[in-house]
Amino acid sequence: MTGLTFDWAGVLGGLPLHWLATGFLTTVCVTATGAALATLFAVPVLGLRIGPPGPGRWTAVAFIELFRNTPLLVQLLFWYFVAYGLLPRGWRDWINEDHGWAALPGGVNLATPEFLAATWGLGVFFAAFLAEELRAGLLAVPKGQREAALSQGMGSWAILVHILLPQALGNAWQPLVGQYLNLMKLSSLATGIGLAEVTYQVRQIESYNSHALEAFAAGTLLYLGLSVVMESALLQFGPRRRGAR
Repeated sequence: MTGLTFDWAGVLGGLPLHWLATGFLTTVCVTATGAALATLFAVPVLGLRIGPPGPGRWTAVAFIELFRNTPLLVQLLFWYFVAYGLLPRGWRDWINEDHGWAALPGGVNLATPEFLAATWGLGVFFAAFLAEELRAGLLAVPKGQREAALSQGMGSWAILVHILLPQALGNAWQPLVGQYLNLMKLSSLATGIGLAEVTYQVRQIESYNSHALEAFAAGTLLYLGLSVVMESALLQFGPRRRGAR
């Protein structure tokens, strides 16, 4: 495979680390984009979920149940093989073009069907979990908070955004951090839609210098470090910690 150059030959007995660095950078990009999408989707889903009975609430419940109870790999394959094919031909041609602005170091391209399907799939999948974690946090908010806001003439959406949601974040921040960390770990499914590609790369490394074990050890350390950094940052800047200052 031409991508397995040895310019990045590393400290592990001449082990080529190009594929590790590329995979790690892809994980960071997929995690950041997927987490942003999941957060954006979760808020309106939550608003519908806690709203009055009717089509809005039923839609939110159906969304949550569908995406929480369907395996993530099945969803990623659906977005990649089915939904992508339903896009207008012009959109697909544009995505398949060579976009220099979307290329990151290590050969990571953000404007590819794989990246778009992965980030969209992760965002939709985890939005369902985030919405339910936030709803649990809302249930822990004293009912008097809502009644006081209503007495001040605030509407339901304003109460949710300015009164209830900040308190729900404080109540549910620890579980939310766990969901974001799960998103990072499950982003590995995104790279290929790619178990065959990953297996091929590891076999190439093993045939070159019999260092497959070291490759997995180095990868494990990279992802462990990323999870520690993510957890520390999320807990450091979480609403509960800020409120305690």
